Amino acid sequence: MKVLLALPPDIHNLEIYKVTGMRAPPLGLAYIASVLEQAGHKVKIVDSPTRKLNLKSWMAEVKAFSPDIVGISMQTPLAPKGYMAAKALRQEMPDVILVAGGTHPTYMYDEALDAGFDFVVRGEGEFTMLELTSTLESKGKDYEALRSVKGIAFREGSKTVVTPDRPFIEDLDKLPWPDRDLLDMDKYTLFNKPIRIAHVMASRGCPYGCMYCITSYYWGRRYRYRSAKNVVDEIEYLVNRYRAREIVFTDDEFTANWRFVREFIAELKSRGLDVKFSCGSRVDHVNKDIMKLLYDNGCNALYFGVESASQETLNRIGKKITIEQARRVFEWKRELKGFATGSFILGFPWETVDDMKRTAQLAVELSPDYAQFTALTPYPGTPLWDFAVKHNLIVDTNWEHYTTVRPVMRGFHFTAEQLGRALIYAYRKFYLRLGFISQELRAGRLGDLMSVLARETLSAFGDAVGRIFEPLRWGGEGE
Repeated sequence: MKVLLALPPDIHNLEIYKVTGMRAPPLGLAYIASVLEQAGHKVKIVDSPTRKLNLKSWMAEVKAFSPDIVGISMQTPLAPKGYMAAKALRQEMPDVILVAGGTHPTYMYDEALDAGFDFVVRGEGEFTMLELTSTLESKGKDYEALRSVKGIAFREGSKTVVTPDRPFIEDLDKLPWPDRDLLDMDKYTLFNKPIRIAHVMASRGCPYGCMYCITSYYWGRRYRYRSAKNVVDEIEYLVNRYRAREIVFTDDEFTANWRFVREFIAELKSRGLDVKFSCGSRVDHVNKDIMKLLYDNGCNALYFGVESASQETLNRIGKKITIEQARRVFEWKRELKGFATGSFILGFPWETVDDMKRTAQLAVELSPDYAQFTALTPYPGTPLWDFAVKHNLIVDTNWEHYTTVRPVMRGFHFTAEQLGRALIYAYRKFYLRLGFISQELRAGRLGDLMSVLARETLSAFGDAVGRIFEPLRWGGEGE
């Protein structure tokens, strides 16, 4: 069959894409494409935000391919545009089969089916999409046959049918590498600058189940790692095929398995691969030796989720780390002269504004190279979503605003507007320090960073944010 896989049109102007100017490939769609192609299906990928496609140009792409199936992947902020696309396809291509996938429709499948989709692929999508496509090819919309496809939802008359969950893929080495030839590999950017960058997935899943994070619930409650050899084979291919020089690991947690980390570094060194890479970690999953091993062998950035200055909050959300572990890790970072980003979340329901200020102060004390402050956001499928619904905390139901940049929920002791002001306070407190500005000037990074902060990062909270950063963005008055 001819299968077109796409991100929705008109999403390049959403906050989720405008904030940093970063364009990342839809790696999940490229994985699905490879699995479908191995089975003999013909696939096209439409990476809408990278190509800045509006609905008209997006529809032209779809029609030119004349697909049997259109699969649209949606995170929560992309859902409204995905539903808009489904409506347009229903009107102009009534016979095409529409499939929704991704984190949002996995949990809001009735919403997606109401929007005009024929099927929803729930959870890990590669083999579910393959079986669904093969069943539709051989049996058509035979409801009895479709009931045997694990991991989907569809309508039989007015009744929603939800088939049993599909087991997770145990051996990730069995997955073919993503078909990047279907992507515009020369168009992926950071800070709107073209760089030779490639994204790689080394593992899936997370056992911790933090109340706000979808990873444990979508990808499973345990780590599943590829072999180090398989990962480095892919990196070597990326270097040779696409001249990649920077690898971004998409895993939430790259360093949980120290044996994997050591084997990965050994593989890189044995092949003499001259690449830099960045990855996510946890403050309880590294020691100084592991950090040194990473920094000495190509790791140019580690990303740590610290989240809160309150140990009680860390315990309540299921983070299972301590403030002291965070302090120790960032001290090691300074001793090793490495680079690390810290992420911090403001707006846990039981917090006060003073609690949020203490989190901003902790970020200053830890002194990561960059700090990311986000508004706690209740995504469907997480325990936080259930908590927020139960306590009537959600104040904004526009999915496009669910970006972690714009507050969409209140707390028991603060309003959404107060949370917005706390975010501005946190960014000002961290980034407008003389020491930080001097550091960025010495590293030659200040222009890029401040341009991002001034232009978009907190645009949801008004022009005041732009005025905060404007002198830094343009180099000060008179320059």
